Amino acid sequence: MGKSMDFEKIERGARRSERVRNTIIYVLLGIWALVVLFPFYWMVLSSVKSYSAYNAEYIPQLFTLSPTLQNYADAFTAVPLAKYFLNTLIFTVITTAVMMIVTVLAAFAFARLDFPGKNIAFVIFLSLMMIPNELVIITNFVTITNLDLRNTFLGLILPSITSVFYIYLLKENFAQVPDELYYAAKVDATSDFKYLWKVMIPICRPTLVTITILKVIECWNSYVWPRLITDDPNYYLVSNGIQEIRENGFGRENIPAMMSAVVVISVPLILLFLIFHKKIMAGVARGGTKG
Repeated sequence: MGKSMDFEKIERGARRSERVRNTIIYVLLGIWALVVLFPFYWMVLSSVKSYSAYNAEYIPQLFTLSPTLQNYADAFTAVPLAKYFLNTLIFTVITTAVMMIVTVLAAFAFARLDFPGKNIAFVIFLSLMMIPNELVIITNFVTITNLDLRNTFLGLILPSITSVFYIYLLKENFAQVPDELYYAAKVDATSDFKYLWKVMIPICRPTLVTITILKVIECWNSYVWPRLITDDPNYYLVSNGIQEIRENGFGRENIPAMMSAVVVISVPLILLFLIFHKKIMAGVARGGTKG
């Protein structure tokens, strides 16, 4: 009887400790969520404040009693933001499609094919990740300028059609596919390309979806390269549009107009992430696990 009571006390103590631990974890996660989400809240709040109300706030207010949508209308009338959306969509779709072709073929070659110097080539290829992006941008800028591709979609797209990290991620995922499938396909006289299309790609679809989504987000958020390589409004992306609103459309002080443009630009990416966030997490975890 005494042992039973002692066991119940231990069990109650364990449950109490677990509740306390879970409470602390949820409180910390809640605080972190507020820290992460506050910039988005501030962005949306600033976008619905009028220019006069925003500038009249000596102490920033965390709410507004007179929201307005005029800033959103101004964002599309002060600059051709809709055209910049179209340019960004073209840039994103073409860049992502070409990059996926390059990434799949390169990853398949490193993971499955045998050729002289493959391991050395892969090590050298990975070493490119150690080069700072600033140096790559300078080199790309000089190359594109020498090829007379400034202010063209080709000049925007070319430097972004490959990624060492994505190739490495997909290569590790391809390497997890059993070798027996490849040998069986070869017995059936299946070509490498058919094996890649019929076997490897369907098996590794989660990682491919993840890479596609991450590349779309990367292209949509591209800022430095479009600012360097384009000064013709016909090739401006949405990142150029935000800066144009700041500098030319309203002046440097109209923060609400800038915030409204940022909200409009951010909505597609937020929806994309909310829809595919599980696939992104699954694909990254799958690509990073080997064995």
